[in-house]
Amino acid sequence: MFKDILKKYWGYDDFRGIQLDIIKSIYNGQDTLGLMPTGGGKSITFQVPALAMNGVCIIVTPLISLMKDQVDHLRKLNISAYAIYSGLSHDEIVKILDNCIFGHVKFLYISPERIGTSFFQTKLRNIKVSFITVDEAHCISQWGHDFRPAYLQIATLRKILPDKPFLALTATATVDVVDDIQEKLQFRAKNVFRMSFKRKNLNYIIKRTSDKLSEIIQIISSIEGSVIIYVNSRRKTKEISEELNSAGHKSTYYHAGLDIAVKTKHQQEWQNNNIRIIVATNAFGMGIDKPDVRIVIHADVPTSIEGYFQEAGRAGRDGKLSYAILLATRETGRVLRERVKRSFPDKEIIKQIYEHMAYYFQVGVGMGEGHTFFFSIEKFCLQYGYSLSTVDAALRILENAGYIIYNNDPDSHSRVFFTLTREELYTLRNLTAEEDALVCELMRKYTGLFTQYTYIDEDVLAASLSTTPKRVYMLLTNLRRQGIISFIPPRTEPLITYKTNRIDGYNVKLSAKVYDNLRDLMIKQIECMQQYVENDNLCRQVMLLNYFGEKDANPCGCCDICFSNRDNTIQENETAENNGKKIVNEYFIQYASASYDSCLEMINNILSDGERHHIQQLLSLPFKKDIIRENVNNLLEENRIILFQTWVQKL
Repeated sequence: MFKDILKKYWGYDDFRGIQLDIIKSIYNGQDTLGLMPTGGGKSITFQVPALAMNGVCIIVTPLISLMKDQVDHLRKLNISAYAIYSGLSHDEIVKILDNCIFGHVKFLYISPERIGTSFFQTKLRNIKVSFITVDEAHCISQWGHDFRPAYLQIATLRKILPDKPFLALTATATVDVVDDIQEKLQFRAKNVFRMSFKRKNLNYIIKRTSDKLSEIIQIISSIEGSVIIYVNSRRKTKEISEELNSAGHKSTYYHAGLDIAVKTKHQQEWQNNNIRIIVATNAFGMGIDKPDVRIVIHADVPTSIEGYFQEAGRAGRDGKLSYAILLATRETGRVLRERVKRSFPDKEIIKQIYEHMAYYFQVGVGMGEGHTFFFSIEKFCLQYGYSLSTVDAALRILENAGYIIYNNDPDSHSRVFFTLTREELYTLRNLTAEEDALVCELMRKYTGLFTQYTYIDEDVLAASLSTTPKRVYMLLTNLRRQGIISFIPPRTEPLITYKTNRIDGYNVKLSAKVYDNLRDLMIKQIECMQQYVENDNLCRQVMLLNYFGEKDANPCGCCDICFSNRDNTIQENETAENNGKKIVNEYFIQYASASYDSCLEMINNILSDGERHHIQQLLSLPFKKDIIRENVNNLLEENRIILFQTWVQKL
């Protein structure tokens, strides 16, 4: 049955790894936790059993972009799927939930924040649910690298749907986080399926350099394919992108502060291979399904192993040889330690920021609960003399403490309100054909336009009018200029919602659970990251796998440590004493021409830098020795590589 569904909708003949084990477990009604590396095929593990079961599969995810992408993909397969996210009108949400009640929906994607609303919970009681999927499940654990307080609300679904199983999925979880996920989701019995996080096709490399830009240019010039470069600040994304463009390497940039339309444009240009390189903060990547990324470069060292592993894992999801390269400097340790101070400002400063935020919004003591405000963090910082990083960190801690909800990456849609009456609108004669068609489409698709602001979707309107979202935006702007509509474009400013009425700042309580314990955890994570960077003995992949609880991992043979250890072993084995001199017989290979289309991909990538390489480096690749030798001999016969024999004498 499951294979039939897989073949019918996705065209695959069989499942990979632990996919089928997870599917059978959730189908049999068992709470299930699946640990699968990036690219391991997580979506299959809930989509296949949901199609085999009656009812709606509810998927909780924090990623609006992922919701939209998966809904679009499922609909192309003629599977009924919907997503509820910020920006939808109340009428649209009601319609989606009613369709779920009537049995017309198979998949419903929601954000964790939605679960806590009484309206959603009331509707949910009337929906026939098959099971609940929790994506990015590590977000529920304070011991993880991306804790989100809203995830704690997911457990309330147990009371509403006591007999429905939970499927939790994540690509990064330590042993402690695995236990915490099951506890927070109230698993009826521990039930974990693990796929090894080992990536045979991914080479982990650390390069120490004092000139990161030059190193980046050398890397992307030596290795072909799509590239992601991660940095730790928004400013750097644009600066490095501009430097690369000036050097002739086509690139773009991405961070959470960009306008929604700009982020979408830059992402699509890179995803469609119109641009090879994207320079981004860690806001980029989750939910991005691009299998042919060949290189992920970390120009700045991440704060945690979990974050690094997840970002590095976006390379080589198609199974082909790829590289995760981290650039380090002598200052790396100090820089990492400084991040603790930035992430955990003094408690008194946090209380001051809470107080100044109330002045900024003009919220009095005993007021504000449930009210949401747009928050210009730059303006706030200028007004009260704080740094951006300090305010951002303080707001996250205040959110963890339960005082506010801090949405620093809203996905707000445009809003429209007709300033003319319906009768006045019908008498207009000076509209262009495009404007008239847009007005008609607005009235056909949306209700309440003449009485209140209504959220609209330019993508949906563009599809209906056979034009582009950019053109719809221009037409809406023209209608606003003519006084026909009031048009509010999407906002990228953060949103702050008061969860409780405002109190005096000095009464703000920051318990050990929301401050001291998390600060200690970050210090521990940074120490682990620093050990990884400074390690010069243990295989990179083994070190990563050990961190995630895989204690029996073997050296990968292709990281910088393995290559270094192998070269040392070869030199020791081949060294002979000759009259007090050490004579070493070494063979090197380098490209004799730029043409190498028929080479094995691994040989291609190793030799593409134009440098000489030890023959043993090729013979140690994960292929049968006769296959490697045959390819090397063919390349030699075609004069596409040159074989050197050198005698190195050392006193």
